Amino acid sequence: MVSVVLALAFLPLLLTLLLRCRHLLALLLRAALLGWLRDRLSGVPREQRAFQYLLANAVPGDPRHVLRTFDRWSQRCEHLSCVGPVKGQLLERLLCERAPRAVLELGTYCGYGTVLMAAAMPPGARLYTVEPDPRHAAVAEKVIRLAGFDEEKVELIVGPSAEVIPRLRERHGLQRADFVFMDHWKRCYLRDLRLLEEHGLLAEGATVLADNVVFPGAPRFLQYARSCGRYRCRVHRASLEYCPAIPDGVAELRYLGPR
Repeated sequence: MVSVVLALAFLPLLLTLLLRCRHLLALLLRAALLGWLRDRLSGVPREQRAFQYLLANAVPGDPRHVLRTFDRWSQRCEHLSCVGPVKGQLLERLLCERAPRAVLELGTYCGYGTVLMAAAMPPGARLYTVEPDPRHAAVAEKVIRLAGFDEEKVELIVGPSAEVIPRLRERHGLQRADFVFMDHWKRCYLRDLRLLEEHGLLAEGATVLADNVVFPGAPRFLQYARSCGRYRCRVHRASLEYCPAIPDGVAELRYLGPR
């Protein structure tokens, strides 16, 4: 009897938690559980399934159409963790305003952000994009070329960012980046920002844009950016890509130089 009374007492709390977390539970079901199940049943990873959809529906050589086709896939078929069209507008606007000559992307994944940035960069600019997972890099390579960008415009570098960053200047010819977009593992944001500083790879006045600093979050990265004195920092409020009910944010840092 006592256990029944206790269960009834906690029922309103449980219902409240379920209501508050329903969007996260839906994302977990769609992005993780169903994706994992499809991977096992089909034997084809979701990233490769997305590329097959692009091949069947996107116009080759048209980066805007490639991105719109990606968006349709993520909204109607399976969730992919790309920057998406809403936050992509911020990324595109800043690229147009700053007109960088050398752009660095950490976290290529399937190439969505890469295609968006390559399309927004000024003529003669070069994009270096780093992806640690060779399977994702293989898909991204095909997506980038499908969108019409060659190796002169976009160089895809495969390897962990902690190993790639120290050799960007010597091996890949990146002297200093005018614009950096971070969209890889959030726990690596702070480490990689400090690596860029240590190796002198940030041009004075460079923009560093970091996605998903609210969800799943990068608190140590934000704390450092706000307190170290090397950056002007603001967070653009947004929602998680393809999940408008889940709050997120994009950090915009402006590098002031070493202090």
